Amino acid sequence: MTSQKPNEKTLNPLSTNLAKYPITPEVEAALLQTKRGCEELLVESEWVYKLSRSEATKTPLRIKLGLDPTAPDIHLGHTVVLNKLRQLQDIGHTVIFLIGDFTSMIGDPSGRNNTRPPLTREDIAQNATTYYKQASLVLDPEKTEIRYNSEWCEALGAVGMIQLASKYTVARMLERDDFTKRYRGGIPISVHEFLYPLMQGYDSVALKSDLELGGTDQKFNLLVGRELQKEFGQEPQCILTMPLLVGLDGVEKMSKSKGNYIGISEVPNEMFSKIMRVSDELMWNYYTLLSFKPVKEIENLKKQVEEGLNPRDVKVALGQEIVTRFHSKTDASNALEDFNLRAKGGVPDDIPEVSLTGAPLGISQVLKQANLVQSTTDANRNIEQHGVRVNGESISDKGLKLDVGEYVVQVGKRRFAKVKIER
Repeated sequence: MTSQKPNEKTLNPLSTNLAKYPITPEVEAALLQTKRGCEELLVESEWVYKLSRSEATKTPLRIKLGLDPTAPDIHLGHTVVLNKLRQLQDIGHTVIFLIGDFTSMIGDPSGRNNTRPPLTREDIAQNATTYYKQASLVLDPEKTEIRYNSEWCEALGAVGMIQLASKYTVARMLERDDFTKRYRGGIPISVHEFLYPLMQGYDSVALKSDLELGGTDQKFNLLVGRELQKEFGQEPQCILTMPLLVGLDGVEKMSKSKGNYIGISEVPNEMFSKIMRVSDELMWNYYTLLSFKPVKEIENLKKQVEEGLNPRDVKVALGQEIVTRFHSKTDASNALEDFNLRAKGGVPDDIPEVSLTGAPLGISQVLKQANLVQSTTDANRNIEQHGVRVNGESISDKGLKLDVGEYVVQVGKRRFAKVKIER
């Protein structure tokens, strides 16, 4: 989504002060690290100034990422910005991991063509319990400041909220693409949705943020924060947007609701097998946004593939790196071994065990009840395509019934279950 930039009518305190500090090799390296894989850096000259001042004064910059706990788990799409935070954390800056427990109750309308129902306090509290724990698999917990925006948002009260709302006009809110499209299309926009970018922007004021990160769909919200900081007499934050990671379907952004995601808390075997499903073309995007390998090393891998190296080998290396990061090197090695075994038609050791009753059971019902397919229609389709095996033998009869006994049932190359059937 492309979001228009709010008008900058307020004087920018940085505009007359950008050449005060020297640009050292360390600053140049920090700028390269900042821009690696990013979509856009606004305003680059101001960020160079902030980096130069930080280097000269030995004062860390305050770098903010806000996440609303709208779901209990974090997936690899979320780690695109978390990885960038870690890179900036590693060169000495302060990372603020902001949990939007207040803004979650409003509901972020970014990229949506209708009103999103706000979450309850109970939903938010439950989801927030896992957010930071999972984010700590990427961030350095000892160098991370954890904040909740209810701390200052609730303290505003009705009067403070009205005063804050007076600093932004409806016309400027309607510059935002998704609001514009909904307004022109006659699709309702609730007044509370205008409060979301306003409150997210106020977070930057409360935290005195130097840089805020977000996905490309958050650009407008991030710029509101920059504008509000100037309204409150603060030095405006810079904005760094990161591309949205495309999901396993190769089309939509990674999302749990779309089922095209790789969760960072998934078991190693599942995580690795999902990474291996990424297309050869999309793999390079994953390398850029998810890998910690140096850019030159990634470029060298791409050159080797062009010269004949099997892309599968490069994808395996990516899968090993990511599984190691969120689990361990041993888990990554075992996941590769399991994946290769499944690809050769072997039976893994750790397949789920399922007990069913009502023998004899039709094979389609067995597959469905063992959670190997989504429906009996799906089961029949797999049988017709010779994708179902029972105890290693391919099944072609959709009317097959399994009597009392134990069976190893397989669908495709990677879905297995040890099924025990009783009367």
